[in-house]
Amino acid sequence: MHRNRSKSRCRVVPALCGASPKPVSPRKRSLAALIALGASLPLVLGAWESQGAGADASVPGLTASATNFSKTEEGEDKPGGGATSKASVTNANAFSASSGNMDFKRELDFKIGNAIFRKNWVSAPASTDASDGLGPLFNSRACQNCHLKDGRGHPPFTKGIPDDSHSMLMRLSVPAKTDEEKAKLASHRLNSIPEPTYGGQLQDLSIQGHKAEGQIKIDYKEKPVKLAGGETVHLRVPQYSIVDLGYGPLAPGTMMSPRVAPPMIGLGLLEAVPEEQILANADPDDANQDGISGKPNQVWSRENNKVMLGRFGWKAGVPSINQQAAEAANGDIGLSTTMTRSASGDCTESEKDCLDAPNGNSPQYQDVELGDDLFKLVAFYSHNLAVPPRRDPADPKVLKGKELFYAIGCASCHKPKFVTGEAPGEPHLSHQLIWPYTDLLLHDMGEGLADHRPDGEASGSEWRTAPLWGIGLTETVNGHTLFLHDGRARSLTEAILWHGGEGQASRNKFAKLSKEDRERLIAFVSSL
Repeated sequence: MHRNRSKSRCRVVPALCGASPKPVSPRKRSLAALIALGASLPLVLGAWESQGAGADASVPGLTASATNFSKTEEGEDKPGGGATSKASVTNANAFSASSGNMDFKRELDFKIGNAIFRKNWVSAPASTDASDGLGPLFNSRACQNCHLKDGRGHPPFTKGIPDDSHSMLMRLSVPAKTDEEKAKLASHRLNSIPEPTYGGQLQDLSIQGHKAEGQIKIDYKEKPVKLAGGETVHLRVPQYSIVDLGYGPLAPGTMMSPRVAPPMIGLGLLEAVPEEQILANADPDDANQDGISGKPNQVWSRENNKVMLGRFGWKAGVPSINQQAAEAANGDIGLSTTMTRSASGDCTESEKDCLDAPNGNSPQYQDVELGDDLFKLVAFYSHNLAVPPRRDPADPKVLKGKELFYAIGCASCHKPKFVTGEAPGEPHLSHQLIWPYTDLLLHDMGEGLADHRPDGEASGSEWRTAPLWGIGLTETVNGHTLFLHDGRARSLTEAILWHGGEGQASRNKFAKLSKEDRERLIAFVSSL
C-alpha cells in the first residue's frame, strides 16, 4: 500500500520523485490548496481529539507552567484531553460517563463494569453463585456504596446517627516488632503491619450470625482562624476512637487512620502518566530549597511481583488501578480475587468464626468469588470514568484566581499538567495532555493533618497530593462539600487552611489575601 501511494504521489506531484513539475495555473493552485486543507482538517482535528496534544510536541513544552493569565491555555477546557467527558455536568451523573474518545465497541464493557460496580453482593452460599461471597465482615456491599455516584465519600453527617453509606473506613496497624515484620516493611512486601486481632482495617458491618468489629466514633472541636479583612473561619478538629469492639481490645500502640472514599474520575489517565514525568518533580531532600520536597512512595506490585511507584490512595500506597480494585474488593467487601485470594477478606486468626464461615469461591470463577472476567470489566470501568470539562475557564474572575493559585505557590504541589504515555489496550487514554492538578507525590502536610501512621514510604504526616480535577462538582454529584482525607473540611477554604508543613507558606499567603482575591482563587479551584 505504501508503494502504491508513493507512485500516486509521483503522478500528482512529480517534483516529489525528482521529475520536473508541469506549470500550474494560479487558479488551479488555489483550488488544490483549498481541497488539501479541506481534506486535512478532519485528520488534524481527529488527531487532537483522539491522540491529544502530546502526539507531535515535546512534553516539557506542553507541561510548562502558565505565564499568561489573561486567557486560557490551549486544551485547558478539557482536562482529560480527548478522553474528557461529553456528558452533562449539571446533574449527579457528572462523574459517571465513559472516556469521551473511547471506541464505541467498548461501551458495552463499560456498562457491564458499571453494573458490577453497583452490584450488592450477598453472603454465601446463595443461589446466585456469581453474586455471593460477601464478608463475613465487611464495610460495604457494593463498590458504589463507598464511591457514591463515582464521587467522594464522607464521614457521618450527624453525630450519633449511623451513616448508611459507609463511605468512610478506618485503617489499622501496629509498629513492626519482629525481624520478619521489619523485613517485610523494608522489602515493601507490606506497607504496614496489620493490627493482630482486627487486621488492616476496621469492618463495621457483618453478615448474619457474626459480630461486626466495631464502630468509628468522631468528636469535633471548633478552632477559629482569622483571615485578612476580619473574617473568621472555624475549622473542625476531629478526635477519633473505636467503640463497640467485637473481638476484644486493640493491641497496645495501635495506629488509626480514617479515610473517605476518593473520586473515581480520571484514574486511567493518571495510571498512563509515565513514571519519569512524576519522578522529575520529586525533590525529597529539597535540593532547590523552595520548601517543597515531594517524594515518591515505593510499594509492592501484586501484578508484577516487584516494587513500583505508588500512585493511588490517600498516601499513594497502591501502584495500579487493578491492585486498588482487588484490595478494595477483598478488604471492603470481603471478596476473593485471583490477586487477593483470601475468601474471608481481612479476617485474622483471632476471628475464627469468620475464617470458618462458608465462602463463595467457585471452580467456574478460578476458585475465587470475583472471577477474572467480571474483575476485568469492573477494572475497565474504573479506568474509564471520564473527567468532566471545565466550567467557565475563561471567566475573568476564574483567570485571576488561576494567577493567584500560581502566585501563592499552590501549583508547586498541585502540578497542573502531564502528558500520558502508552496505555496498553486503551489507545484512547494514550498521548493525552491532561490537567489533574497533582504531582502524585508525598508531601509533609504538618501536624494538623497527621495521622501518625506510616504507610509504605509515607510517614505519619505525609500525604499524596490529591488531584483537583472535578472538585468543583462535588456538591452537584455528592450533595456535600466535605474535603480532605477524612472529610473534616466543610469547604474549599477550610481545606486550604488545614494545609501545614510544606503547604504552610501557601496557606499563610491565602489567609493574607483580600476577601475578593480569596473568592477569586476559590472560583478558579471550583471551575476545575
